[in-house]
Amino acid sequence: MTVRYKKLWVLLAHKEMSKADLRKITGISPTTFSKLNRNEIVAMNVMIKICEVLKCDIGDIMEVVESEKSLKETDSSKVVYY
Repeated sequence: MTVRYKKLWVLLAHKEMSKADLRKITGISPTTFSKLNRNEIVAMNVMIKICEVLKCDIGDIMEVVESEKSLKETDSSKVVYY
């Protein structure tokens, strides 16, 4: 499984807010913000800060999806019953 923050970037654009503005308002460190840009897992308190600032729910800014690796492993181990 992996996380994606595409919803966050779309919401920022909709609210006409830059990534730099969000980082300044939330006080998120540059390192943590880089993790968001690379779709890496960040601490829940960071996600909550973002939700508070954007007045949204966590599902509005991120999603958890199957990674390509997981999909390949799952496909090769599928058992089909007839």
